[in-house]
Amino acid sequence: MLVDLAWRIARPLLFSLDAERAHHLVLDTLDRWPRLSGALLRGLTPAPPANLQTTLGPLRVPSPLGLAAGLDKDGQAIAAWPALGFGFVEVGTVTPRPQAGNPAPRMFRLVPERGLINRMGFNNAGLPALAERIRALRASGNWPGVPVGANIGKNKDTPNDLAEDDYLANVAGLRGLVDWFTVNVSSPNTPGLRDLQEPERLGRLLRAIVQTASGAPVFLKLAPDLEPTALAEAVDVAMLAGCTGIIATNTTISRPGSSGRLGEAGGLSGAPLWPLAQERIGQVLRAVDGRGPVIGVGGITHPDQAEALLAMGCAGIQVYSGLIFEGPGLPLRILRQLARHKAQARLTGPAA
Repeated sequence: MLVDLAWRIARPLLFSLDAERAHHLVLDTLDRWPRLSGALLRGLTPAPPANLQTTLGPLRVPSPLGLAAGLDKDGQAIAAWPALGFGFVEVGTVTPRPQAGNPAPRMFRLVPERGLINRMGFNNAGLPALAERIRALRASGNWPGVPVGANIGKNKDTPNDLAEDDYLANVAGLRGLVDWFTVNVSSPNTPGLRDLQEPERLGRLLRAIVQTASGAPVFLKLAPDLEPTALAEAVDVAMLAGCTGIIATNTTISRPGSSGRLGEAGGLSGAPLWPLAQERIGQVLRAVDGRGPVIGVGGITHPDQAEALLAMGCAGIQVYSGLIFEGPGLPLRILRQLARHKAQARLTGPAA
């Protein structure tokens, strides 16, 4: 694919830069020329297969492959992501007020392991900026034809006792502008945030969010560092609160399979996360037990892994760090394999 050739040329340049600087360079370019960027990506990337339509609860998506939150925090490239084949896009994490996040440097590549450690700290331009960007995209005709959701969090200086106010402000400010909400109480980079996963507190928060969302789907994103019993309990709380489904998993504070920068604080993503994420996703699927869709995310760098999560029972999958190391051709490689195997299954029929 031409997009892979372009990536082989661009990767050495991007990897010569600080990880966060390279990240912003790409997003700022996509933001500055949305129509041109979309046209260029579509020209470099063949059209994704058309036989992968599915549903994520009430959401109808052209494919089960989505962009995970964290890559496009402020929605700068919303118009461009579908050109790479993404069937749904999650922006954020957004907070009610702008915040700079944690001090830099705060993002580190583990190149041999194809992993990332980040302690960004919900750096974003804030709810009003995201809402205004979305309105402008819709008004200009650049809004994509795939569902777009918002990952929501609280400001760092908001105490947990008032966290509900922040989450509800996000929902109220984006209601009617995005297609679903993902409740982020599992990032390791905001002090005390994961305490909101405690069952009683989580139940109150989710019930209030579901009510304020007024019918928009609400997903809960869980940490891979929760033990199986706590994970199952959080799933039950979410389902009883009226959540549509679960996204598993976020980054991990453990360091499985990574040899570099072990002393760096922050969440680990990418290939080293895969074994832990797959295990936790399996536990979440068993806990959900068909009560709602599960979206699997964590360390996907190859089509076989995406296919494995769908075979386990995930309704959808998301990638982020895999794009950094495998390039923008990864989504189409995943979709082509899924489509090929789906067509083969139709031809052969059920096993005798």
